[in-house]
Amino acid sequence: MSNIQTQIPTDTWVKATWEEYLQAVDDLQVKKAKCYYYNGQLRIEMTPVGHDHASDHSIIMLAVNLFAILKGIDFNSADNCTIRKTGFQDAQPDASYYIGENADAVSYGTSIIDLDRYSPPDLVIEVANTSLTDDKGEKRLLYEDLGVSEYWIVDVQNVRVIAFAIADRGSKRITQSQVLSGLSISLLNEALQRTRKVNQRLVATWLMEQFQ
Repeated sequence: MSNIQTQIPTDTWVKATWEEYLQAVDDLQVKKAKCYYYNGQLRIEMTPVGHDHASDHSIIMLAVNLFAILKGIDFNSADNCTIRKTGFQDAQPDASYYIGENADAVSYGTSIIDLDRYSPPDLVIEVANTSLTDDKGEKRLLYEDLGVSEYWIVDVQNVRVIAFAIADRGSKRITQSQVLSGLSISLLNEALQRTRKVNQRLVATWLMEQFQ
């Protein structure tokens, strides 16, 4: 691939070496983008700026945080943090969580979560407004190979969460979170639906009532 810094298309998978991927990531033109590498291909996604994507991103993290706080579950969360298996895979999910006994797994001051040094997150979340097909497909395979325990897709258009448990480089649909015991995916769906009618304070109040 020649002149990858200036010619790489966005929002599609493009054949590239690991070195070409790192070159693209360092390019000033993609500093505000989300970057992925899997199966000898890179994907550059321009950071979403739409209200609906941002709102669903906010409310899903609020729901997870409230649940963990009220249930006394230790956690550390991150927005758009890079998870990397050097030379093989790279991802920047919209949100990632280390939960329970893994909450303090990553040292403060870490830039990239290097999976040669750290364990993978317990939960990763992608918010899909225009990228649903890819989030259910290639990215799902990517997170299977990275070894995360649970993968959620927030489907903005259809107002739902699609959740997968991951084990042995495979995944299956779930209706109850396995890393946040007692958290029903249907409850998250209802919270998302409520955001279409009322503001987030009211949704958060409702969530606390359900969690207590």
